[in-house]
Order: sequence, then C-alpha cells, then structure tokens
Amino acid sequence: ISRTWFLSIIQNEFRNGKIDLDSTMRLLEKLQMPFDFAHVKHVFKKTLDKQKAHTITMEDFRAIYRNIVHRPEFHELFRAYSPNSKILADTELIEFLRREQYETEACETTALEIILKYEPIEEVRKRRQMSFEGFIRYMSSEDCSVFKRDHRTVYQDMNHPLCDYFISSSHNTYLISDQLIGPSHLWGYTSALLKGCRCLEIDCWDGSNNEPVVYHGHTLTSKIQFRSVIQVIDKYAFVASDYPVVLSLENHCSPKQQEVMAEYLESILGDKLLTSTIGDTVVTQLPSPEALKFKILVKNKKVGTIEESMLRRDLDSHGQTGEVSDFEIPSDEDEFDEKAPLCSKRDSSKRKSEYRPSHTPRKKAKVKKIKIAIALSDLVIYTKSEKFVSFEHSLANQKCYENNSIGEVRARKFIKNSAKDFISHTSRFITRIYPKGTRTNSSNYNPQDFWNVGCQMVALNFQTPGVPMELQDGKFQDNGGCGYILKPEFLRNCNSTFTPQNVGIYSKPMSLSIRLISGHQLPPSNLSKTNKADPVVQIELYGVPEDQAKKKSSVIKSNALSPRWDETFSFTVQVPELALIRFCVEDEVSLVSNEFLGQYTLPLLSLNKG
Repeated sequence: ISRTWFLSIIQNEFRNGKIDLDSTMRLLEKLQMPFDFAHVKHVFKKTLDKQKAHTITMEDFRAIYRNIVHRPEFHELFRAYSPNSKILADTELIEFLRREQYETEACETTALEIILKYEPIEEVRKRRQMSFEGFIRYMSSEDCSVFKRDHRTVYQDMNHPLCDYFISSSHNTYLISDQLIGPSHLWGYTSALLKGCRCLEIDCWDGSNNEPVVYHGHTLTSKIQFRSVIQVIDKYAFVASDYPVVLSLENHCSPKQQEVMAEYLESILGDKLLTSTIGDTVVTQLPSPEALKFKILVKNKKVGTIEESMLRRDLDSHGQTGEVSDFEIPSDEDEFDEKAPLCSKRDSSKRKSEYRPSHTPRKKAKVKKIKIAIALSDLVIYTKSEKFVSFEHSLANQKCYENNSIGEVRARKFIKNSAKDFISHTSRFITRIYPKGTRTNSSNYNPQDFWNVGCQMVALNFQTPGVPMELQDGKFQDNGGCGYILKPEFLRNCNSTFTPQNVGIYSKPMSLSIRLISGHQLPPSNLSKTNKADPVVQIELYGVPEDQAKKKSSVIKSNALSPRWDETFSFTVQVPELALIRFCVEDEVSLVSNEFLGQYTLPLLSLNKG
C-alpha cells in the first residue's frame, strides 16, 4: 500500500523520465516533510556520482526519500508496537501512547484523532490504522514536541498583582547594535514586541523643532523621533500578547518637550493608554495583568501621589511643572549610572550632577531637583519610578505602585550579601535590573541570577544573541509566550525564608532522566564542503546555584544528517520551578574549540515526558 501511495504522488513529476535538484526539493515539500536543502543537495549529488548525470530517476528519488525520512530510530519504535512491521492498529497506537508518551488517559478517541491528522494514505486512514508514513509524520510533528502543549497557551492565573510576575523586559530597546556608535532603529521596538516583550525602554532627549528624539544620550548612536516610536508601539503592542505593555521612559527632556511627549502618548495611543486608576482611586495593591489587558502604562518619575493626579484629571495642566527630588547616592559600584556619558562632551561640566559615574569615594547623598511637566507626570499611574535607597528605606516609605531600577553590579552584591531582604523587597515592589554602562558592545549578563531572587523586570539587550537571550526566550516561551510568568509562591510571599543559596524547606527534589537518541539534518559545519559536522550535545541546567549543571555527550564523527547517540543523562533538581534546561549542539572543530550549530532552551516544568 505504502509504495502505491508513494508512486501515485510522485509519478506525475516523472512524465519525462527524470528530474533535477529543484524538482526534487519541490516534490519533497509536496510529501509534507521538513527538509534541509544542504542535506538534500548532498544526498542528491551522492546519488548522481554513480551515474555522471544531472537528473535522477523515480527509483533514485525513492532511495533519497527513504534515506532522509525513514529514520532507523523511528523504525525500531514502530516495529516494537506493530506485529507485522507495516501497520499500527488503533489499539497498538494507544499502547504506544501510554507506554512511551506517558499519556495515561490515551483512548480510542485520542488514537483516532492522531490517525486522521497524520495518516497520509487514505485506505489505511479509513481502516483506522496507521502506516509507518503516518507514524513518521506524527513523530516529527508539534504534537510530539518536547515543549508541553498546554504551556503554549496562557494557562497561569493572571489575576495576581503585577509584582507577582516575571515580565519580559528589554534594555535600550531602540538600539539594534552597540551602545556607542550604532544605529537606533524602530525595528528594535517592532522585533521586541513581536517576541512578546512587555517592558520597553525609551530614552528621550530634546530634539529640534520641539520634537523629542530617542537615542543613547552623549553617544554617537543615531536618533529617531519619539513620535515614530510611539506609532510603532501603537501598531505592534498587542500582536504577540494581550497583556499590558510598560514604557520605561529614561527622560532627559525639558518640561516643554515633556508636554509634547504627553501629547503624543495620548493622541497616538488613545484608549490603549492607561490614564487613570482602575476602580478605586486609593491604591493599596497593584492591579493584575488580566485587569490591564490591552493597556499601555507609562513608567516615569511622578510629582506627588496618584490620588493628587486623579483630582487634577479634568483641569488643564498646560505649562505646569512640578519638582521631584532625586538622590545621588554615592556607591562603590564599578558601573556607571545607567545613562552615564560614554564619550566626553564639551558640556560635561554642566551635567556633572546628572551623569556622575558612581565610583567616586563615598560622600553624603546629594539631592538634585528634577523638573517634570504635570501633563506627563499625570500619565504615570501604577508604575512610578523611585530611586532605590535601601531595603529598609523601601519597606518604611515605598508605595506599592512605586518601583526601582537597580544596576546589575549593585544587584549582584545584594544577592550575595542580603538575598532574603532582596526577595522580601521584590515580593512587594516591581524591580528592574539593567546592564552596567561598561557593556558598550551590548553584551548581556546572566538573567537567571536575578530571576532567582524574584526581580520582575530583568532587562536585556534583545539585539544581542547568546546564552542570556536564549535563556530569556526559553523562559518566556512559557504561559503562551504572553510575556508574563507567575513567580513561584516562595518569591511572592512577603514572609518567605527562601534564598537561592539556601533553599531549605522550599526544595522539591525532582529526578530528571534525559535519553539523547539522535539528531536529524543538523546544520553542517562551516568548515565542511559537504553536509558534514562532528556533533556533540551539551545538556545544561540553569536555576538556583545548586541546580546548575552541565553534561556532555560523546562526539559523532562526520555526520550531521543523522547522528545517533543513545546516551542517558541523569540530574537531580532541587528547585524545578526556577530551572531552565538548554540543549546545545556544537561541531567539535578541535579538542579545544567548538562551533555553535544550534540550541533549544525551555523551562524544566514545560518539558514533555516521552
């Protein structure tokens, strides 16, 4: 049956006897299996080497198809459940689902759904059976993805206060390259939003013709108009997720241009912009992502309280400004203030107080006054930026709608020296972490360290590929990729005694066993003229310090098409709720260096059994 079906699909293409490489690719696509061009091309050429021609026959094509699609590891599995090695009856498929895929609830209906969805041969489908062709298609499908199906949609409780969630956050969103001379571009905002990012950063400066501009101040990065940025955000804010977007304004504009910003925010975003509290004017706890669906929030310094700005709502605040005190707290950090100048400017003397790299000797805190346009200040509702002084100060004075930004170096010291206070703080207040100013090449820190202590907005340079962004993408694949992930209970509870270094009673040990079977159509090595590589797989765990682990497979020599390992790796994980697992495939170039071929990262608790 299988052969008849196969010939019925392909014979039309062979009316003229033979086909070339392009027709071969088209025909493989028609057979609805994923193919990699480099591998098909290599197998195609290998077939031709014997014949010294440019085209292949129907039998050659069948051999190529079987070589690439009929993987031996699938055959072994199929044969274990199919008595005649040709067909799986629905009862045998149910047995397979229960024993291999841990689908304990699997029944006749489940099997039938799979057969109807994946069995390509009509005759077999009608008999409620599955051929090897159907089995391959099922095994290669999303339904057999290692990522849990029900985690691909929003499944967590979205009615907790905002501070109870990890929030996908970007740093200097407008940059698409380095931090000094590279371009600023609207694409930075589009691509971050399409990835589900929910907290964007906008650095605003006075521009000509009373038009505020966005760029990395005191550097040579190019400028884009604030108005254009807000138009792009308006267009893409809710394409990937319905949940609220926070605009973190790094505001360096004069009150006059701040009014222009407020005007653009209101006129362009319209009803999407949150301009008043939801329900009660007296805010005792933050609203939930659910209550703020399809809303855009402004995060900026604010004059006075929410209650005061609500009383002013219908009055004309044009031309009015207020003052906010900002503490300059000298610290021995080796990081600049987030927006310290990275190249000297003539007017640096004027700006000393505002942009002082914070590694001067300890002095008393300096207070400086910042002027803020009331029109902009009143748009800040639940996300008021407050300078972080200390955990004690926050506990005594900070309101639930006030949040802090802390640089990575200072935050890392807190993790080391006062983790419990840090966690107590993040259980109450939204905390944003940002990269140190010396990362001029837009490199990133490891976000896991800050998630471990409950920091909600761990801001990364989205434009920079590498392990930190892979962890970010992996973590936020969870909960339907909506950009909000409910923190574990021990990071939401104000009385928690959890710390990453000492998990204590919060440990829920889980044993994890990973069987690495095979790879298929891996990217060939850059050094290979054909489709070869020497693949090696690294399985890595990220989480609290005692859960960090790495294990490595053996190297399979010169095989990127279908390397086979059959190796098992075991791990014990103390805090599965915070753990991510990363599978990284590399090409062993020499004993000391490997070339990256690909990776996949996901939360440990989103890992499918089977």
